[in-house]
Amino acid sequence: MRYHNITKDDMLNGDGLRVVLWVAGCDHCCKDCHNPVTWDPDGGLPFDDNVKKELFDELKKDYISGVTFSGGDPLHPANMTDITSLAAQIKEEYPDKTIWLYTGADWEDIYELPLMKYLDVLVDGEFKTELKDVKLLWKGSSNQRVIDVRQTLASKDPLIPVIHCPDYYV
Repeated sequence: MRYHNITKDDMLNGDGLRVVLWVAGCDHCCKDCHNPVTWDPDGGLPFDDNVKKELFDELKKDYISGVTFSGGDPLHPANMTDITSLAAQIKEEYPDKTIWLYTGADWEDIYELPLMKYLDVLVDGEFKTELKDVKLLWKGSSNQRVIDVRQTLASKDPLIPVIHCPDYYV
């Protein structure tokens, strides 16, 4: 896996104060994407043990609510195995920290992935310029959903996502 950046003390990519891992690789290539530099899976830098330590050092801080995986797309084939392992280790070492993940994929196509059992919130769907709304909470376009993964997987029908929050900033 490769990555472009770790953002510390982030308040824009999930609930609370977070650390964000921006991975390399995305096949969605959404028009007007806010981060097209991350599309190339061979771009960025190698995610090695030093980078992992940096990420975990941030998660040790009491005031950090959790981690957000973004990019690029954490579900890109170049990232899937490493993101799943990383999420599992984070949940084991920091069970009270939340894990958010942004992907261009739709929930209905990915809800059975082993990774989902480690996530708290998933923001799904490709960004669509024609549906862009800067007042939306934690997403860029109105087709995207902020899904409570735990509640959805525990429900009678996991194909019907439980929405995590209201759509708009107050």
